[in-house]
Amino acid sequence: MNNIPPEFQDLLADETNAFAFLATAMKSGAPQVTPVWFNTDGEHILINTARGRLKDRNMTTNPSVSIAIPDPNDPYRYLGIRGKVAEVTEEGAVEHIQHLGVIYTGKPFEFPADQVRVIYKIKPEQVNTMG
Repeated sequence: MNNIPPEFQDLLADETNAFAFLATAMKSGAPQVTPVWFNTDGEHILINTARGRLKDRNMTTNPSVSIAIPDPNDPYRYLGIRGKVAEVTEEGAVEHIQHLGVIYTGKPFEFPADQVRVIYKIKPEQVNTMG
């Protein structure tokens, strides 16, 4: 993601364990914010969720999102991203959420067997920073 300044790339690293605050729009236009685990593929922010959840429904209806990623050690230093969902896939989503579980909790994420996992690939379009 070449539009992320080098001095803020650390906030995207797995070892930082930063949470992303994902803002989506409800059908009414009202904002909805959820703290989420994330990582990147070098081009996109990857968010994993279950089919049918509110953020899943919101991003399916409106692919425009905002993300705030505060530094876990300094909340006044953060990365703000506005972008759009570039791709949605179930392929590799189970392995992805288990990997995120290891990053954030030290163990694979457990979820109900009938739950369908999905990865949202978000392409950053506008970036702002603070701190």
